[in-house]
Amino acid sequence: MTAPALVREARRAANLTQKELAGRLGTTQGAIAQLERPGANPTVARLDEALRAADRRLDLRAVPHRAGVDETLLARNLRLTPAQRLTAFETAHREVEELRALMRGAR
Repeated sequence: MTAPALVREARRAANLTQKELAGRLGTTQGAIAQLERPGANPTVARLDEALRAADRRLDLRAVPHRAGVDETLLARNLRLTPAQRLTAFETAHREVEELRALMRGAR
């Protein structure tokens, strides 16, 4: 979830308007609107302040990365069109079949 969505969700869960949250933070309604705008990139400290003003806490955790998942490869493949993905799959399948045939011949 993005920082703007976290602030918006916390504010709504606390039944606060942007103006009310702004009052708790000592800022303006416009500043809260900017904080909730998609693409906003507040500091962790500012995000924590806004969440605390909405009776929430920011909980950051470092969790183990899933070994074996190549996220770069996934991202690259997701940029392909469905037709390009199918072609890549067919190529990989053909190459695996060729390797199988070579392994059978080596026995």
